[in-house]
Amino acid sequence: MFEYKVVPAPVKGVKAKGLKTPEARFALGVEQAINALAAEGWEYQRSDVLPSQERVGLTGSETHWRTLMVFRRALATQPVSDPEVTPARVEPIVTKTAAVSSAVPEGDGVADATPEPATEPTFEEGNEETRPA
Repeated sequence: MFEYKVVPAPVKGVKAKGLKTPEARFALGVEQAINALAAEGWEYQRSDVLPSQERVGLTGSETHWRTLMVFRRALATQPVSDPEVTPARVEPIVTKTAAVSSAVPEGDGVADATPEPATEPTFEEGNEETRPA
């Protein structure tokens, strides 16, 4: 689960040494806003432009478009306490095996390796597994 934070995007650039264009100053302001919240654990998601109805005079209203920056961070989740489970005791299965001889077989110790011809695999009609490519 996440919690979200929405903040207004900067509307003016920030003066800094070496930045001459308005675009560079504005980018620095956005960068500083993102880095300030990232230092608090917030992850930048996106920017949105949303309408805002504001009153003008006694009875009028105007729509202003606001640029907002959306951030999120993971909620600290509490571990769910499960009832204590005791594992079942499993007894090992003991079987008796025949003793294995470590003696070298008679002859030169090499098994007879007569090659056998390979057989073609057989397929039954209608049992193929098909998947879309």
